[in-house]
Amino acid sequence: MSTRIIELKRSVFESNDERADLLRGELKDKGIFLLNLMSSPGSGKTTTLKATIAALKDKYKIGVMEADIDSDVDTLKIAETGVKAIQLHTGGMCHLDADMTRQGLDALIEGDVDLAILENVGNLVCPAEFDTGASKNAMILSVPEGHDKPLKYPLMFSICDVVLINKIDVAPYFDFDLEKCKEYIHMRNPKAEIIPICAKTGEGVDKFAEWLSAQVEAWKA
Repeated sequence: MSTRIIELKRSVFESNDERADLLRGELKDKGIFLLNLMSSPGSGKTTTLKATIAALKDKYKIGVMEADIDSDVDTLKIAETGVKAIQLHTGGMCHLDADMTRQGLDALIEGDVDLAILENVGNLVCPAEFDTGASKNAMILSVPEGHDKPLKYPLMFSICDVVLINKIDVAPYFDFDLEKCKEYIHMRNPKAEIIPICAKTGEGVDKFAEWLSAQVEAWKA
């Protein structure tokens, strides 16, 4: 007796990749840059976003999509900065895909937005597997997580264009080797930009803002 094997996961990924490419092309045509920001829970995504928005809000019309399984805590924090912010509830899912991102963008860009930021669900596994259609991918690794995270979650680090190493101010209190961390990141992704920051004090945020601004200008050119 023969059995039929359906590669469901592969089919889902291929279908999502096609939709993501389509969305990316549409955003390019409209001159809208979409940054997909990922990390573990508690790494400092929202604090980093607030500092980055403060640095760039006079230069770009910024909108933020906050993705969470539930709650609107982070959206309220982002709204305090004065930029447009919407909440995306994933209904228990630990990631966003291209279709979900499109739904959020449809609501976000009703206004005039040229820099859209997606704060993805806090998770180092699922969000890395699904292309959201973003122009660039960014992630935050916080010092308390350890410098060996790139060895444990290779896919996440391999798909990111920039890695922010946050909470660098507390590095002396943890067994964290910055140079080892950079080495491990480049083992996974030799092209990744690495920027140490402290979102709380603002250290290094200007360098990330400069990087992001350069990406936006290149995207719109």
